[in-house]
This record gives sequence, structure tokens and C-alpha cells, in this order.
Amino acid sequence: MSKIGIGLQIKQSQQMVMTPQLQQSIKILQLSTIDLMPYISQQIEENPFLEKGDDDMSREDDFASDMEENNADHQSDEMENNWSDDTVSPAVYEENTLEYAGANSGGRTDFGDSNYGVEQLCEQEKSLRDHVLDQLNVDIDDPVQKMIAVHLTDLLDENGYLSGDLAAIAETLKCDMAQIESTLEILKTFDPVGIFAAGLAECLALQLKDKDRLDPAMLSMIENLDLLAKCDFKALKKICGVDDEDLAQMCEEIKALNPRPGSGFSTEHVQIIQPDVFLKKDGKTDWIIELNSESLPRVLVNRRYYSQIDRKTEDKASKKFMTEQFSAANWLVKALDQRANTILKVATEIVTLQDSFFRKGIHHLKPLVLSDIAQNIEMHESTVSRVINGKYIATHMGLYELKYFFSSSVGGQNGGEDISSKRIKYMIKGLINKENPKKILSDEKITNMLKEQGIDVARRTVMKYREAMDIPSSVQRRREKKLPTGS
Repeated sequence: MSKIGIGLQIKQSQQMVMTPQLQQSIKILQLSTIDLMPYISQQIEENPFLEKGDDDMSREDDFASDMEENNADHQSDEMENNWSDDTVSPAVYEENTLEYAGANSGGRTDFGDSNYGVEQLCEQEKSLRDHVLDQLNVDIDDPVQKMIAVHLTDLLDENGYLSGDLAAIAETLKCDMAQIESTLEILKTFDPVGIFAAGLAECLALQLKDKDRLDPAMLSMIENLDLLAKCDFKALKKICGVDDEDLAQMCEEIKALNPRPGSGFSTEHVQIIQPDVFLKKDGKTDWIIELNSESLPRVLVNRRYYSQIDRKTEDKASKKFMTEQFSAANWLVKALDQRANTILKVATEIVTLQDSFFRKGIHHLKPLVLSDIAQNIEMHESTVSRVINGKYIATHMGLYELKYFFSSSVGGQNGGEDISSKRIKYMIKGLINKENPKKILSDEKITNMLKEQGIDVARRTVMKYREAMDIPSSVQRRREKKLPTGS
């Protein structure tokens, strides 16, 4: 019979522990500029040794020497060790190549700005732009189409109507009008129904189409809204070909529609997106990539205050509290510096890899995945993922979130350059849209046509992409166009 007893056993094991400081660094890295400001304000309120930057140069000089000592503090060793963890890796830059978020930076000082008051932290109604972007990120996968959609969204007025020149967008992105128009058709299906219309007539038509009520009679009435406004019912009956009862019903249906679908969204306290990085041209061949100093919070550690109260404090509990708070203050400043370094490093690599896009236009967007950036800058993919979300780059082509530059790829023919899989889908859709009704393109034919353009893709891949876009097979398309199979 076995005996049950108590004994001691020595066991050696390894585990990865995320310290509170490392967790804070990760949180700061993934925060957008808008979310970072309230967070920093909260830290300043809670930590007696943290202060916001002061525009008074004399006071800034007082802290400059303190910051130099802080940066050489014993916490630097811990910072390096934690950043070497597999979860987050360091961004290494030479000195004086970056505007830091410390005492000598040209960063933001107005943490008390009304834009970041208590009322801004409360739940607010969503703006029309945010509402559209939420749908856009779910319904549109193609980064090329997504960039076009973002530009079109910026043209919406407060009523939800599309204002501005589509040709200007095509010129900026260096793409054809067909792509602009096809993207616009998708956006017109977004909620609320009627947005992205060019005017009142189209807005009402979109809403009637959604209700399956856009018949020829109703379409005729929509095209003659001026007669409806004049209450010229006699002319309307003749044009629409309906009697008094049908006309009255049609008028009631139109009255029930919303002529301003975008008016139901909040237009107050709209947060203007601040770019984190600027991309500028340096002559004809080079790029200048720099951080937006206005988006860098200026945080100072008051070492002088810490020294004063440290000499007067004898209580062990109080000393422990001060040491912890002083250590946390130093860590926060270093984490902000590290955040700025990492954003700049990732943005620089994106611009390097997407150089053709910025020079030649949207059709030259290259396939890009997180591992491409991570390997080149020697960081973990999770770090890159945190950087690209909510961080924006301002370019001569517009303002883009960094994550819009990423997509999967398909290999080029004969070792040629990889092609974005989303771009392949666009090409397949374009070929099908232009096909001759009497000569419907099979998947095999589309495969051969793509190979003629230097794109090596299998027939099964073409079929998969076609089905993903809900495009019927060649047999179904032939039937839909009411042509005999042998034609």
C-alpha cells in the first residue's frame, strides 16, 4: 500500500513575465495621438514628479539638465532589458536624429487644452465620417479601393451628399475614373441609405431603390421634382402615367424619405485627425520623413522637487512611495521617446517599400505584410501591428492610416515583382466587366490573360477570387445575358 506524504522538490523552469512598466510601454505604443493626450494628462495628475512642458525657456533650461541625468538613471538598464523581450523590440536611432518627447523637444504643451477636457472623455455621438469608416473597414478589403473610399468620404457634407471633384481624386491618386466610380457605387450602399448621392434626386432614388420601390413611374417623378415642388399634379400624372390615387400614394412615399441622411449624426466636438508623421519631397528623388512635433506630448520629470522632499522625508513608507513615483515618471518619459522612435522607424520602412506608390500612384501599391516590416527593422510583428493602427502619415497624396499600406500578394511571372492579391481581384473584375456578351470569359481564359500581363496565377486561384467577389461563373453569366451556351 502506497503512502501519501509531503515533500520538497526543486524544479527549474522559464517563463516570460510582463512587468507593469512593460505593459505601460505597450499601451502607450498602441494609443493614437487623440487617445494619448488624455492618458498623459491623467498620469501628470496622479504623479507628483511629472509636469507638462512649459513654453517658458528659462524653466525649460532648468529641467534640461535634470532630464539628462534622468536618461542616465538606473531605469535605463531595465528599459533595455524589457524592450528586448519577444513581445516588443527596441527602435534604435542615432542621437539627435529625432525630436524626442522629452524636455528639449518641440512637442505639444497644452495638456489643458479644451479639446481634451473632461467632456471629451464622455461618450459622444458618432460622426458621419466615423460611421462610414467603420463600415468601410468591414466591407472593403482591397487597400487600393479603401484609399479611394477614404478620399470620397472626406468629400461628404453635413447632409451626406458628395461634394467636390472626382477627377481631382483620380489625378491625386493617379488612377482612372472607372475605379473611382466603382468604389463610389459600393459606398452608396452604406448606411444611412442615401449618402454619397450627388444631389437630392439621387438621394431619394437610392432610398426608394433600397425599399424596392424605384419603379418607372416613381423614377419619372424623381426626375421631375420641380413639378412636385410646384404641386403641378396634372403634369406629373401625365409624365408618370398614373391616376390620382397612385400619385397620392407616391407623394406620401416620397414625403417619408429623408432628404438629408447625414444630418442625424453629430457634428459637434469633431476630432481633427493629427498626422503622426509627415512625408515631404526633397528634390526629385529623395523623401524627407519627420515626426509631427505638435503630436508629441512634452513631459518633464521634476528632479529638483524630488531631491527637495527626499531630504526632508524620513518615513520609510513615504520614501518608498516617492521612489516608486519617481521611477514611474522616468519610465513614462522613456516610453514616450521609444514610441516616437518606433513610429518613425516603421513609417520610414513603409515609405521605403512603397516608394513606387508615392511616386507613380495607387496602381503601384505593393503587397505588404507585417513580417516584411518586422524583419527589416528587427522588431516583432506585434510591435508593428500596434504602430500601424491609429497612426497617420500626411503625404502629397493625402492623409493615410499606416495600416492601409498592407495587403497579401501573388507572385509575379518569371521571378517578377509580387502583385497585391487585392489588385488581382480588381483586374479580374475589370476583365469580366469588359467581356463581350457573345464571348463570356472562362476562368481558364482569365488565367491566360493575366499571364500575358506577367501575373502568374492558377486557374483555381482565379475561381477563388471570383467567388469571393460574388461574381457568377461563366455559365451563369452566359445564362443571365440570355445567350445560348454554344454562342
